[in-house]
Amino acid sequence: MNRDAIQQLVETITTLTAGRGRVQIMEICGTHTVSLFRSGVKSLLPANLRLISGPGCPVCVTSQGYLDAACELADRPDVTICTYGDMVRVPGSSGSLAERRSAGAKVTVVYSPRDALKLARQTPSRKVVFLSVGFETTTPGSAATILEAAAAGVENFFILPGHKLVIPAMRTLLAAGDVPIDGFLCPGHVSVVIGANAWRPIAQEYHKPCVVAGFEPQNMLEGIAHLCRQITENQAYVENVYSTAVHDEGNIVAREMVERVFTPADETWRAMGVIPQSGLMLREEYRRFDARDALGVSFGPDVSPPGCRCGDVIQGRLDPNQCALFGKSCTPLQPVGPCMVSSEGACAAWYKYAK
Repeated sequence: MNRDAIQQLVETITTLTAGRGRVQIMEICGTHTVSLFRSGVKSLLPANLRLISGPGCPVCVTSQGYLDAACELADRPDVTICTYGDMVRVPGSSGSLAERRSAGAKVTVVYSPRDALKLARQTPSRKVVFLSVGFETTTPGSAATILEAAAAGVENFFILPGHKLVIPAMRTLLAAGDVPIDGFLCPGHVSVVIGANAWRPIAQEYHKPCVVAGFEPQNMLEGIAHLCRQITENQAYVENVYSTAVHDEGNIVAREMVERVFTPADETWRAMGVIPQSGLMLREEYRRFDARDALGVSFGPDVSPPGCRCGDVIQGRLDPNQCALFGKSCTPLQPVGPCMVSSEGACAAWYKYAK
């Protein structure tokens, strides 16, 4: 970490935003949210520059109906649920997967969908369901696993589709217009797959600058400085300060594999409702791996826990500490909503670092 470079970037940002009133930049990546806090970058920025946490945490934007369907499957004696760790503790309408596991349900934490496929091959008498949640970053892994399962003829492996696409959510936020957003710090992980050019419609159609950045303090500050310069000059285009990992067209092989297995579909986001063409469903030739069809489970309504403001947090309408439950009845040990559970959740980051 180059301290002189960081100091210079902070001075540049301060100069660019001086006398402008409130400047609001949204990061739409949970890793950015946590890194900005953990590194201390947020504390270095001028008071009139507000960084807003958007819908960038995949666990946080997963609807209550999805979680309830996962819990319903876990209750079945012949089903094993495989999931990433953060999903286990998120409360559903009638408890969490962790509570199911304590009561004897088969809920296994895995590091990739291939781990779930491996378990399915090892336990052919059980139906193994992988909770396929995430943004464009994790979708290629799910697609590759579906292709592997199809080629191997595995009949007891399924996914519960919950993948989401970032750009339709950005359009929804901008169309609502109730949260002023001057620019977007775009997620590095997602951009590795979809490419820097994917953000151009946001810049061109909504006149909002978009800068792709990585997760080190200096690189995040570079991204913020570039955004502030565009805002000051009333410009709106895409810049990429994470060129070591992100290319204009992204990972073409990964994108082609996703397009082979999935097709865009309407999707329910927590507290944001149904966003058209913001999710992914399996194509017809791979539909047999969809747990909804194969195992007869459906997604119920998206109902937030009483008093929980996670939906407002992920849309940038308020900071976590403005929720009446924050730090009181809702803590990392006893979470009420997903934003306090996930390692990428804004509430968890505020609770751990903002103090």
